Amino acid sequence: MVIDVTDATFQTEVIERSHTVPVIVDLWAPWCGPCRTLGPIIEKVVEATGGKVVLVKVDTDQNPAISQAFEVQSIPAVYALKDGAVVDGFMGAYPEHVVQQFVDSLLPTEGEATLAALLAEGTEGAFRAALEIEPGNEDAIVGLAELLIARGENEQALQFLARIPESDRTRHTAAKARVHVAPDDDHEATLIGLLDQVKADEVARQQYVDLLELMGPDDPRTAAYRKKLTARLF
Repeated sequence: MVIDVTDATFQTEVIERSHTVPVIVDLWAPWCGPCRTLGPIIEKVVEATGGKVVLVKVDTDQNPAISQAFEVQSIPAVYALKDGAVVDGFMGAYPEHVVQQFVDSLLPTEGEATLAALLAEGTEGAFRAALEIEPGNEDAIVGLAELLIARGENEQALQFLARIPESDRTRHTAAKARVHVAPDDDHEATLIGLLDQVKADEVARQQYVDLLELMGPDDPRTAAYRKKLTARLF
């Protein structure tokens, strides 16, 4: 896959896309002879990956912001990104076998491909199989925990979540496991009732924090209730 990218589309087409597939950025210009030599070679090699690697081309004359971001000194300049970060690169025109090695280094290993397929399947069996390959995989643990919570096995879900470092995702899922509320509950009455208990009762304090986690930062009440919690504790 070859995509022409501009300053305006770089975030979506390169940074965000690189979280799901390796992205190669080819910085070139129409007046650049070596660029015209390298272009067809890198396009051919990337095309042969069948979508496992994506190639984006950036005309440096038309998109100076991208060039500045990469601190490009000369072209052609080629960079590979995974998960939003540059992982490899080179400058100048190279023969096909060198470009082939560069692209091959970005392809997922057999184990990585298997893991990705299991996560995409999204079943309990697939998540458990993924954890056999990578015991600390956050996607597998959170996915499995969500399935366990859906059928009421909340303690088991919390045990899985405890295996990995806390993150925004694990906090939210853990809050689901600990707090039992009706889907249409706006939490107001519960939060107000808990305020008098949060200072002396650790269980009440955790429930209060979990409810705020479930409400999320976009709920305009969340910040106000956090301030009320702080006032009661300190």
